[in-house]
Amino acid sequence: MTNMPRRLAIYLPTLVEGGAERIMLNLATGIVKRGYPVDFVLAQSEGAFMSQFPDSLHLVELNSIHVKFGRSLVSLPALVRYIRRERPAALLTGLQANIIAILAKRLTRIPLRLVISEHNTLSLQIKMLPVGYRQLLFWLIRWNYQLADEIIAVSEGVADDLSISARIPRDRIMVIYNPIITPEVIEKAKEHLEHPWFKPGEPPVILAVGRLDPQKDFPLLIKAFARVHQSVPVRLLILGEGPDRDELASLVVQLGLEKDISMPGFVNNPYPFMVRASVFVLSSRFEGLPTVLVEALYCGVPIVATDCLSGPREILRSGQYGKLVPVGDQEGLAEAILVTLNSDRTQTPKESWEPFEVDNVVDKYMRILLGD
Repeated sequence: MTNMPRRLAIYLPTLVEGGAERIMLNLATGIVKRGYPVDFVLAQSEGAFMSQFPDSLHLVELNSIHVKFGRSLVSLPALVRYIRRERPAALLTGLQANIIAILAKRLTRIPLRLVISEHNTLSLQIKMLPVGYRQLLFWLIRWNYQLADEIIAVSEGVADDLSISARIPRDRIMVIYNPIITPEVIEKAKEHLEHPWFKPGEPPVILAVGRLDPQKDFPLLIKAFARVHQSVPVRLLILGEGPDRDELASLVVQLGLEKDISMPGFVNNPYPFMVRASVFVLSSRFEGLPTVLVEALYCGVPIVATDCLSGPREILRSGQYGKLVPVGDQEGLAEAILVTLNSDRTQTPKESWEPFEVDNVVDKYMRILLGD
């Protein structure tokens, strides 16, 4: 029994469509391949990625009551019961689950290695929340994060922002890039794509992938596309789902672009679209380490991205691997897209996406989770 691999656990609020959720699934799958059992613990077993949940992982459903804010908070008693029952060697958390996991560890008083991860730019993300909830969250983060055994940020920008915003010493925060390029991504990118817009002779397609919410600023992209559309025949395809769908659809109608802008919703495999698109655009107001940007690099599509905090500048090496434009700059975004459309397509070097290969990242996480 003493030689059996230690059980590890990952705890998240849900598996809704999002880069952080996909990353945690990639990481968990990579850990299982090393021979370690993983419990994937969810406050609510819901979200677009539930349909892709790997058989190799053990799903633990806390199924707390559904609330718009505080879903993780109401799962605290169930998480405490899970820790006392299963006693995992280490627990990795992310998103809103970080504080709840810290509280759960304190309540159980069980020796548990707790590693929390920050996936977004805290100072900007928190501004999207209601004022009262915002102040409470800042206070909880400042007083609780340092109680974790390790704090991981997914980019240097996220780490710097977290240190300043939460008053955490910078040397307490470790940066580990996300495990984005997996064997599954490599195989899925090779799949055939049957879509009328990508047939020979059709206009070039501008592609965006992400949740339809204010952070991604798709209104900016749609308005910039309208400018590009005035100069050249082109189409825009936005893959994703979210609360801003109706607002975005109304904007498309208002601009008279219904025939050339499509929003088909969440797509399980966006990589064949990336391989065949003429330009990939990230229009976000802020990010942590945008997964889709790394995936686009691997797929070889030319990239235009807002120079938002944080991630795009790190991923694109200050513009070496794609064009960067100021956040919210509609004219600049349109101009960068036009220039990219008129430029020759070049091969993306492996060194651009190699730091995000799953094996490289899992090595780093295993050392942290096991305390080696």
